[in-house]
Amino acid sequence: MSESTTMSEKPTIIHHLEYNARRQGARPAIHDKVTGTWRTRNWREYNLATRRFAKALMATGFGEGDPLAILGANRPEWTISALGAIRVGGISAGIYTTCSAEEIGFILDHSEAGIIVLETLEQLDRVFEIWDSVPTLQGAVLMEGAGSHDDERVVTWDEFIASGEGVSDEDLDARLDSLRPDQVADFIYTSGTTGPPKAVMLTHENLEWTASTIGGTVDLDTEEVALSYLPLSHIAEQTASMLMHLVFGYQVYFCHNGLELAEYLPEVRPTTFFGVPRVWERFESGIKGKLAEATGAKAKIAEQAMNVSAQFIALQNAGKTPPKLLEIQYQAADKVVLSKIKAAIGLDRCRVLVSGAAPIPAASLEFFSSIGMAVTELYGQSEGSGPTSTNLVGANKYGTVGRAIPGVEVKIADDGEIMVSGKNIFAGYYKNEAETEAVLTDGWLHSGDLGSLDSDGYLSIIGRKKDIIITSGGKNIAPQNIEELLAGIDIVGTPIVVGEQQRFLVALLTLDPEAAARFAEEHGIDASSMHDDPVVRSHIEEAITRDVNPQMARVEHIRNFVVLPNEFTTATGELTPTLKVKRNVVNDKYADEIAAAYEAGQVL
Repeated sequence: MSESTTMSEKPTIIHHLEYNARRQGARPAIHDKVTGTWRTRNWREYNLATRRFAKALMATGFGEGDPLAILGANRPEWTISALGAIRVGGISAGIYTTCSAEEIGFILDHSEAGIIVLETLEQLDRVFEIWDSVPTLQGAVLMEGAGSHDDERVVTWDEFIASGEGVSDEDLDARLDSLRPDQVADFIYTSGTTGPPKAVMLTHENLEWTASTIGGTVDLDTEEVALSYLPLSHIAEQTASMLMHLVFGYQVYFCHNGLELAEYLPEVRPTTFFGVPRVWERFESGIKGKLAEATGAKAKIAEQAMNVSAQFIALQNAGKTPPKLLEIQYQAADKVVLSKIKAAIGLDRCRVLVSGAAPIPAASLEFFSSIGMAVTELYGQSEGSGPTSTNLVGANKYGTVGRAIPGVEVKIADDGEIMVSGKNIFAGYYKNEAETEAVLTDGWLHSGDLGSLDSDGYLSIIGRKKDIIITSGGKNIAPQNIEELLAGIDIVGTPIVVGEQQRFLVALLTLDPEAAARFAEEHGIDASSMHDDPVVRSHIEEAITRDVNPQMARVEHIRNFVVLPNEFTTATGELTPTLKVKRNVVNDKYADEIAAAYEAGQVL
């Protein structure tokens, strides 16, 4: 644990924030570019901003257990609001910016939030649509730069902060002193892949213990630099850019628009980076495209450098010390080739590279190892405060999600379900005792995932229990491993395997935009109609026959497939805000295409 935990017998993340304000008050804490140019706040200023916001909450009568709803992109006001609420015994309740008015209304009504913090007037319009149906909602606070509104229930950021000036420091600090480890501090609303979202209740102990533990596994310290770009309503981003940030006292840069990640990375050059598989896959596609442009001697040098890097990192992953000659060769390869590739995407300083929130193909991890990037895969869920297990540099086994983090116990139930126990396990679902009782038994969390443990304690994920496909022949098939292989096909974006109560399996495939564009150019075909092009279909057929089906049991073979004309997105409804596929939505939306594939019969 960080030394800051010695300041109290019951530390919270707020205690860490106060400690950092005293220990390194003048050092930079957070940076943002919301105004177009970088702004920096040091630890003293950051702490003071949360105190002022907390006082303003107290002035409204905000009390213990009261939720504060927050809707906005990654920026200081988001975390200042959340920390202000948590500081005075309240609960932070984040809402994804992609949520519709109806979805916002559900969360506001379910959480019984009295105040919502908003980033834009457009978001406020969505709230106005449902305000009258949410009896608890009393007011809205607009973040800096959002402008103002003549509705008396809406105040600007500055007006809200000014309203707390009459609250004393003594009264504020008394709230901090009264916080309890088992007190709920955070609502994480699940992504809702199968129905209305549930509110995961995380306690002060959940947040502080988990952040301290997972950060300790990779030896984080005050010198780290992180980039916050994934939605802060997700536990993974909260852990990286709010919780561990406070516990270990490092700098965080806010990327206000996640679509601009590629522009921010070379500016920030983080030392620690968390990405979901879609982010890593975009990196991979872009890098491969650039490498494909190299010819002659340059191509040969790049190939040799990548071979050396793959060998070097493979030994490191296995916990072995590479031979001296290989180390020298790796250093040369890094200087001539690898460092330039990493610098081009802004990850040349990064020593902690993590993938999580969804499975990533082992082939992708192997590719990154060939360019000098030892990406480690982490597994967890909101109900476990984020991480359950993780691979580490020096103990990194591709195809697994690593070993349980210290203090967490993992076991496999008789039916293959992954069970988890530890101080990271949530307090239950808010207002949902039935669901809580269904997943919590004697302190053990029923994860809903199927998995296995090898003799070294490494956990492998087989798939979600609810995603199991039962064919008409009664065979139970987990689609995840098949989908991982399909995702390894060069031009495939997102694959979904279907086959419930059918004689064979069919795959729905989207195309990766960058890889598909290159393929179209190389083969002289129209990029806008690739999903119907026979050259594309032939290419995918060959890849499935060669690289996918031979690795699976016969009953798991893909016998036909559909190439869809568009990507899955949150805007079109196939993805959750955390970029998980809504299988039920996909099955319904493309029912005609699925039916046509089955009518066509087996072609593979």
